[in-house]
Amino acid sequence: MAPYDRLRTDGRAQPLETGTWWYAAVAGEAADSFSARVRKRTRRACLGSVLLMAVVYAGLVLTATGQRWENAVLTGRLTDETLAAAHEANRTLQHITVYSLAVALLVLTAIGMIRRRYALTVAALGTVAVSLFLAEVLKRYLLVRPDLVEAPPHLTQNSFPSGHTTIAMSVMFGLVLVVPYRARGLAVGLCALWATAVGAYTVAAGWHRPSDAIGADLLVLAVACGFLALLARRGKVAPARPRRFPLRTLFVLVPLSLVALGGLGLGSLLLVDSMFVLDPTDPSAPRVAYQAGHALAAGAGAAAALLLLALLRRVDLGACPTPYRLTGTLVTEQAGPFPTEGDHEIS
Repeated sequence: MAPYDRLRTDGRAQPLETGTWWYAAVAGEAADSFSARVRKRTRRACLGSVLLMAVVYAGLVLTATGQRWENAVLTGRLTDETLAAAHEANRTLQHITVYSLAVALLVLTAIGMIRRRYALTVAALGTVAVSLFLAEVLKRYLLVRPDLVEAPPHLTQNSFPSGHTTIAMSVMFGLVLVVPYRARGLAVGLCALWATAVGAYTVAAGWHRPSDAIGADLLVLAVACGFLALLARRGKVAPARPRRFPLRTLFVLVPLSLVALGGLGLGSLLLVDSMFVLDPTDPSAPRVAYQAGHALAAGAGAAAALLLLALLRRVDLGACPTPYRLTGTLVTEQAGPFPTEGDHEIS
């Protein structure tokens, strides 16, 4: 019998010693534990992201209506009166290279090693690596793009999901996982708007369709939620002290909320207008479609970042469960995920 299974003189099991893998496992499996609640909602978010990604792929890639609309988005980009956004997008996207990705991975590793949060480091690097691997496999072998509207060859190449958007979003999510709780708002402020802009830039530059950017956002969100569920399963999450961060609200949450609500709201209205209301032969139809796709790509990225922040609200990653505190021969406090009992004499 293991030491933590041995019964006391009163017939009760001794309190579990913290800092061990079996303490974390039991803590994560307790029905009403904090770890179980975090794991449950992250698993649901992971499943929901996968299902929504399938809906986007089926609606915009596997239907003739969706393909016509996305082809109109690419055509509308060329009819834009000023291509300043597209030129800026090309310069921005050219900075996303193998070397910049390697630097980002080194930064994530350095932060995790300095904090001695090895599980978080693995989760952050895994979010980037698994997201990129899945994006390439899905794009090249599984999620094909059939030609349903007899489009020109340069419009039929498959690119779902977007690799550039996957890199930007996965690095941002990895940084959110590995930084301290107090610095999470700063990390999001530095990277979330940039990652969101990359998704919109891929559409502005004509490198990807809106569905590619949205699919990449959902893919990375699903992978990140999967790693969060694993961290919760191992008891690597703990409730953070309730604190107010007014600067984070002002400079992070408000801009992201405006981009998410404005992008998704305006993009949906323009999507319906360009897809079902306007005549396809109308010269303004491609321009409206381009505006819709650009707005939706930006809104989806911001919404994914906000959802991850909501899932991690008051969640301290990498924290150890609160230990039992013993004084003399009496249990004076019993914290952690297990029900609190009265004081008992320990023989």
